[in-house]
Amino acid sequence: MLAYNEVLPKKLVLVDGEPYEVISAWVFRKQQRKPVNQTKLRNLKTGSTVEQTFHVSDKVEEAEVETRPAIYIYNRSSRTGGNEWWFHEMNDKSKRFPLDDKQIGDARQFLTENTEVTMLWFEGQPIQVRIPIKMELKVREAPPNVRGNTAQGGNKVVTLETGATLNVPMFIEAGNIVRVNTETGEYVERV
Repeated sequence: MLAYNEVLPKKLVLVDGEPYEVISAWVFRKQQRKPVNQTKLRNLKTGSTVEQTFHVSDKVEEAEVETRPAIYIYNRSSRTGGNEWWFHEMNDKSKRFPLDDKQIGDARQFLTENTEVTMLWFEGQPIQVRIPIKMELKVREAPPNVRGNTAQGGNKVVTLETGATLNVPMFIEAGNIVRVNTETGEYVERV
């Protein structure tokens, strides 16, 4: 059990039986009142965010979330609309399981086939995927370089092999491999 002031960013907690990741936490005191912890939580199953206030007397249970390595295989449109993203366990290709668009979240713009990922499991069900912080992706389309004011560096928008767009320096061309920070969605360097 966590005390109200131990509910900090990156912690996984249970609220009403659902697993949440703490995005932000701010402990403060209003005038003569007791301190509170104002948090923003993201539901690991649905991806929705909520704000929750924890008071001094509150105890919060830590979520027992297991992490296992997995391999991304492919995605396809599901019958209910949206996409199914299929994975298999690291050492057993026969153990396959899908995640939906909500569970994948922003990771979808950087996932390529055969990418090694970390899967979060809660109560025997896969609930979320974590991709590597830096990934190398191929540039599929890049506009031609334009001459002009490049004293400050100059940038252009390119399309990656996954379909995501990225702001990169002018010297990047189609066919180049670039390293991307998947947490911020920013260009890091050309490989």
